[in-house]
Amino acid sequence: AFGAFQRLLADYDGPRLHETIRGFHDTPARLAALGRAIAADHRGRVAEVKDEIEFVRSRAADAGELARRQADGELPERIVHNDAKIANVLLDEHSGQAVCVVDLDTVMPGLALHDFGDMVRSMTCRAAEDEPDVSTVRVEAELFAGLARGYLAEANAFLLPAERELLVRAGWVITLEQAARFLADYLDGDRYYKISRPTQNLDRTRTQIAIVESLETQWSALETTISAI
Repeated sequence: AFGAFQRLLADYDGPRLHETIRGFHDTPARLAALGRAIAADHRGRVAEVKDEIEFVRSRAADAGELARRQADGELPERIVHNDAKIANVLLDEHSGQAVCVVDLDTVMPGLALHDFGDMVRSMTCRAAEDEPDVSTVRVEAELFAGLARGYLAEANAFLLPAERELLVRAGWVITLEQAARFLADYLDGDRYYKISRPTQNLDRTRTQIAIVESLETQWSALETTISAI
């Protein structure tokens, strides 16, 4: 569904769409925001999350790859959904097939890789986004393969080789970016994401970190999956 959405808009030649949320997937900017939250330490929580901070910071250089390659002209700006999760796909109740994507308020300029990366983040792990037991959090190869097959069935028609090359990297970048966002909000006192328990944003951070680690351990196998499609 998201591949078809991008494909249908790939030849759009009208005015550039408005950015409803400026810099939404500007990963370096998200990491900079985390840095400011660490420096401010409004709630005195930095001391308890030193491991999480170090994890994100140790990967900051590689996290900017999509932004750098877009700036260098290797990755084209496209019209993308920017909230590519399964809850935003309308499914036929009888066949189970996708009818269309919905919730279009975040449709704006971005990278095709932003949507695919967010699908990897949110659709290849069966654990809840705020799962307290991170030992249960992992990327499942069969879910990744199904996601890749479905997306590329539509997206192969327009993706450039450089975009295909970075599909696994996109999942890693967007998941790390989301870890930084959850962690920054936790340090700021949970002002952006709604919570139902005091450490929910910290649990969300740790879940994203576990997904990043799972992607790292399976990287070669996942790239082989992409190459075979």
